[in-house]
Amino acid sequence: MNDRPSVRHTYAEIRRSALEFIEERNVDPETDRPGARRLVERAVKEYCRRTQVGLGRALRDPDDMTERVIRSIADYGPLTDVLARSDVEEVFIEGPRVTFIDGEGRLQGLKEPTTLEENRQVVDRLLAGSDRRLDASQPIVQARVMDDSARLTAVIPPIADRLSVTLRRYALRRQDLESLVQLGSLTPQAARFLAAAMQTECGVVVSGPPGAGKTSMLSALLDACPPTRCIRCCEEVRELHIPLVHGSFYEARPPGLDGTGEISLRVLVKAVLAMRPDLIVVGEVRGAEAFELTRAANAGCGFACTVHANSAADALHALVSAALMAGENVSEAVVRRVFASAIDVIIHLDREALGEGYGGGPLRQVREIISVAPGSEGSYSVRVLFSRPRLGEPMTWSGELLPDTLNDRIERAAGVPMEQIMDGPGGLR
Repeated sequence: MNDRPSVRHTYAEIRRSALEFIEERNVDPETDRPGARRLVERAVKEYCRRTQVGLGRALRDPDDMTERVIRSIADYGPLTDVLARSDVEEVFIEGPRVTFIDGEGRLQGLKEPTTLEENRQVVDRLLAGSDRRLDASQPIVQARVMDDSARLTAVIPPIADRLSVTLRRYALRRQDLESLVQLGSLTPQAARFLAAAMQTECGVVVSGPPGAGKTSMLSALLDACPPTRCIRCCEEVRELHIPLVHGSFYEARPPGLDGTGEISLRVLVKAVLAMRPDLIVVGEVRGAEAFELTRAANAGCGFACTVHANSAADALHALVSAALMAGENVSEAVVRRVFASAIDVIIHLDREALGEGYGGGPLRQVREIISVAPGSEGSYSVRVLFSRPRLGEPMTWSGELLPDTLNDRIERAAGVPMEQIMDGPGGLR
C-alpha cells in the first residue's frame, strides 16, 4: 500500500477542491457524471497551475489523478475495483488504510492511497441504500449493502479509536448439500445423513469460527427441508437467501433517531413463535434470543441456528451461556436440559485462515458432526458421528449410531436402515 504523505496530501487537496466546485454548482455526481468530471478536471488544472509557480508538488499524471478523484466522488473511490471483484469476499477499513482478502486467501493492501474522509464517504454511500445510519447516536451499524450481496459492519469513535469497517461478501447463489459435497466440505455419506435428518423434526446447530461457512451450511440444510414445512427465519442482518415455499424471513431493526422502534432478534423469535412455525431459524445466536429458543423447544417447534464456537461440544455451552444472558429466573441446569433434549445434531465447521484451499480460496470444511442426547440431572451425552483429524484430510464415519428415538425418526424419513445411510455408496437420495 502506498502511504506516502505527500501523495495523500495532494490527492486530498484536489479532491476537496473538486467537491467545493461540485457543491457550488449543485451538481449530482451520480446523475450528472460528465458535469462532475468537468469540475474535477478544473480542480486538477488549477492545482497544476499552482505547481508551475512552486506552490505544491507537480503531478506525474494529471489524467490519472482526474480518474482517481472522479471515481472517489461518483463511485467508491479506490475501492471501486476491489468491490467489483467476485473473488474478494472480505474488505477491511481501518482509518485511511484498506486491506482485503484476495481469491488466494491472502491479505492484500490497496495499492492506491486513501484518506479517512474518503473511506468514511464510501461507507456512507454503501449505507445510503439501507435503512441504517452511522453517526454519534448510532456509532455501531450492521447492514445489508450492495444489493444485498454483502454485510457491512462499521464502528466509529468514541466506540472505536477510528473508523473501523468489515465488509463481507456472500454468495447469493442457491446452496445445497450436493454443492457442499462437490466443494469438499462434506462427504456424500454425511450429506445423505443430513438430508435425511432435515426431513424430520430435527433440532440442528451449525457452529464454527467467523467465515467458516456456517450460513452456507444452514442454507443447504434448509434447502433439504420438505416444502410443506413452515420455516420462519430470523436474522440480525439478513444473509439467508433461499426460496421458501411456506414461511418467511424477518430482520431485526435498530432504534430510530428518537431511540424508539427497535426490534431485537429476541423480539423476532418471540413473535414468530405465535405464527405456527414448524421450524424456527436464527441466523446467528449471540445473546438473549437463545432463551426464546428454549421456549420454542418446549412448544414442540424444531429449530436451526448458527453459533460461534470452537468445537461441536462447545456449541451447546455457547447456547446455554447466551440463553442465561436473558436474565430470566431459570437455572443453568434447566436451560442445559432443555437444549440437550431439543438439539439432535451439531455440525461444526472450520476454516484454514489463509490457506490455499479449493479453487484458490480459503479452505472451509465440516470438521465434525455429533449427536446430542439428554442425560440425568441436566447433563447430556454426545456421540461423534463424522469427523476429520484436520482440515484437508478425509472425513469418516465413526461407526457410532444415533440415539434410538432420533435413529427411528431418520430411518422412517429416509426409508432405509441407518447403516445404509451412514456407510452406503456416494450420492444423495
